[in-house]
Amino acid sequence: MSHLDRAKEILKNNSYTCVVCKSDKTFTSTDRGVKPLVLWHESGEDMKNGSAADKVVGRGAAFLYLLLGIRELYAHVISKPALELLSKNGVDVSYGILADNIINRHGNGICPFEAAVLDITDPREAYIAITQKMKEMNIR
Repeated sequence: MSHLDRAKEILKNNSYTCVVCKSDKTFTSTDRGVKPLVLWHESGEDMKNGSAADKVVGRGAAFLYLLLGIRELYAHVISKPALELLSKNGVDVSYGILADNIINRHGNGICPFEAAVLDITDPREAYIAITQKMKEMNIR
């Protein structure tokens, strides 16, 4: 079984929101949104060339996956801006549903993290914008 298949299987059969498999290591989280990706990035864990499976990937999460060095990703739902960004940066992406944008939890607009990075092209700048938005929203 490939690392991506293993990540997808773990995501499908558990209550996790995202999973990363690399060699013999598996990273999982039940946190929603971009929080687990920010925490993994800040932890310094080596996920370079890992395989990820995620329930929802917007452009914010896509930038974080680039910073983590993920080489392949499955998203149950992915936004067009996220797919374009990941594909342009050499990440092999598969998905279930392709959406124009990720919608916020209230269902009345674009996800605040996707909105925060729509005009950003550098992953490090995106990380700063994402963590600033997390502070504004009291997410930690």
